[in-house]
Amino acid sequence: MFEKVNPCHPDKVADRIAGAIVDLAYKQAENPRIAVEVLIGHGKCHIIAETSVFISEGDVLDVVHRIAGEIIVDYKEVPQDIHLAYNQTDRIRCGDNGIFKGVPLTKEQKKLSKIAHSIYAKYPTDGKYILNGDRLIICQSNANKAEIQNEYQDAEINPIGDWTGGTDVDTGATNRKLGSDMADSVTGGGLHGKDLSKADVSVNIYAWIKAQETGVPVELCCAIGDEYIDNRPYEEIVAIAREFIFDLGGFEKFAEWGLV
Repeated sequence: MFEKVNPCHPDKVADRIAGAIVDLAYKQAENPRIAVEVLIGHGKCHIIAETSVFISEGDVLDVVHRIAGEIIVDYKEVPQDIHLAYNQTDRIRCGDNGIFKGVPLTKEQKKLSKIAHSIYAKYPTDGKYILNGDRLIICQSNANKAEIQNEYQDAEINPIGDWTGGTDVDTGATNRKLGSDMADSVTGGGLHGKDLSKADVSVNIYAWIKAQETGVPVELCCAIGDEYIDNRPYEEIVAIAREFIFDLGGFEKFAEWGLV
């Protein structure tokens, strides 16, 4: 049983905005320190960024308006806490405590992800999808139900009827759709709106990649300041996550679908 949401779901819109702001930080520094939280809905977008680099309000406005349209933006930027940043001054070490799990994807999860991508390519509007055995539920806003039904004949399409979706009728917040982003690999830490020094990003990605490669679940834990995780230098784990995200096109692109 698995649920997937697409990049226009309000929570994913928030993730994408947070990711785009992290991208701005990486344009200014090779290893910035940044954490971004976004709450969006009903014509307003509230953003708080704790960051080691200055990001202009104009650049933030451009990001929000490009992703979410012409809405009111409230942006608050503060420096990252100097005590929390201290362990990173001379080398890249683990930026937080955490427990992490990577689990190989099932055939069901891969199948639903493929379906979600295919529908979104035709209907780039808010949508969410569930696959539970033979039961496929497709909830797609602003869509031609008959056209989708023709392709997925046994699916339940918009069971309650047509719907609008999007941030005009619902709110979105960063890291609220981790089940969609990580499948069975969900842990306590969020993937989006954070730099690569944060274990929530790098160790989660590393554990997920290792699980797909080995075909067995991976469970890891770390403490802030750790230099080794899974018998590997933390800097190496960060490099693996950096390559994964940058190959996708950056943090905003990563936020669109997550790891699945």
